[in-house]
Amino acid sequence: MDMRITRKPASSLLPTDIPYQTSWWSAVKTRLGWKPLAVDFTSTAAAGDVLVLTRPVGNGQAVAYVPQGPEEGPPTDGYGPFLEALAEELRGHLAPSVALLRFDLPWESPYASERALYGEDGHWQGEPDTRLSEMRMNFGTRNWNLRRAAVDLHPPDTVVLDLDRPEEDLLAAMHPKTRYNIGLAARKGVMVRQAPLEEWPRFHELYLQTAARNGFTPMGREHFTALVRARPGPSAATMVLLMAEQDGDLLAGAMLSLCRGTATYLHGASSSLRRNLMAPYAVQWAAIHLARSRGCTRYDLCGIPPRPDPTHSLAGLYRYKTGFGGRIVHRTGCWDYPLDPRSYEALHALESAVMTCSSSSGSGRR
Repeated sequence: MDMRITRKPASSLLPTDIPYQTSWWSAVKTRLGWKPLAVDFTSTAAAGDVLVLTRPVGNGQAVAYVPQGPEEGPPTDGYGPFLEALAEELRGHLAPSVALLRFDLPWESPYASERALYGEDGHWQGEPDTRLSEMRMNFGTRNWNLRRAAVDLHPPDTVVLDLDRPEEDLLAAMHPKTRYNIGLAARKGVMVRQAPLEEWPRFHELYLQTAARNGFTPMGREHFTALVRARPGPSAATMVLLMAEQDGDLLAGAMLSLCRGTATYLHGASSSLRRNLMAPYAVQWAAIHLARSRGCTRYDLCGIPPRPDPTHSLAGLYRYKTGFGGRIVHRTGCWDYPLDPRSYEALHALESAVMTCSSSSGSGRR
C-alpha cells in the first residue's frame, strides 16, 4: 500500500471527535513526560493525521503509542495492510530506541458484525483467540508483523448515547431503574453544578475513595494536574468538571471532555456515604444536558466489559452505563507493530505477566 507522511506541529492537528488525538492531549502527555509526534498521512485507503506519543521505559528502550488513532482508516479487510504501511513510514521518524509502535484503534472490531459471535441472548461473545485474530489482521500484509497487544490501554468496548433526539426520547430509551434513580436524586435534593477546574483536588479525593472501594488502580495527582493545566489549542478538547452535592457535601463527580461533536466521560467518582441518594445518576443526566447544550450529538461513556458477565469485576459498571440506553460499540483495541523484535518480546512477556497477576488478584480497571 502506498503511504506518505509529513511531520507537523502538534498544535496543527485537525479537528476530531477523539480527545486523545488533539493538541490538548498532546499537551497533557507532554507534561507527563511523553514526547509528541504529529503527522499528516495520505494513502490509497485513507487520509488524515495522527498523534504519536513516545516515552522511555528503561534499559535504553522506548515505546511509541497512538492513543485512539488514527481516526480515519480503511474498510475492515484493509486494517492490517494500512497499519503496516503507516508503521513503516513512522519508523523513520522515531528514535532507534523505540521497540514497538502501539495502535490503540478507535475502529469497530472486524468481528462486531459477525452474527456467529453473538449468543442466544443477543450479547457479543468477544473476539476469537489471539492466534486467529492475528491471522486475520495480518492477511495481505508484507511482513506479518502485527501483534495483539497484551493489554488494551483504553477499554475497547463502550456505550455511546446518540444525543440528537428529544429529551423525552432519551429518557424513554433508558432502563426503568435508571430513570427512577435520576428522579430520586432530584427529589432528594442532589444538585449538580459545573465546578471550576481548580476544584479538581476535591474530585481527586473522591476518586481515590472510588478506586479503593472498587479495586482499581487510580491515576495519580500528576495526571489530574496535567488534565486541568494543559491549555487546549484551536479546535481541541474542552475539559468540564461536574460535582453532585447535597448540603455542601460532595457525593459524586465526573470529568468530561467536549470535542467537536462528542462528549467523552474521562473519569468518575462517588462517595461511600449516602449512596442511596443515587448521585452518580444525577451527574450523568447533567452531563447529557451539558453535552446537548454545547452542540454535542454523541456521549461516549468510555468503557464496559464486552458482555453482561456477572463474574466480571466490572459487572456493576456494565449495568450502570448500559442503563442509560446507548448503543454498545465494540472497537478493535490495541495492536502492536514491533520495531525491535527482541526487545519487544521481553516487553510483551512483562506486560502479559503483569496482566496475569492483576487478573488472579481480582483487581479491575475503570
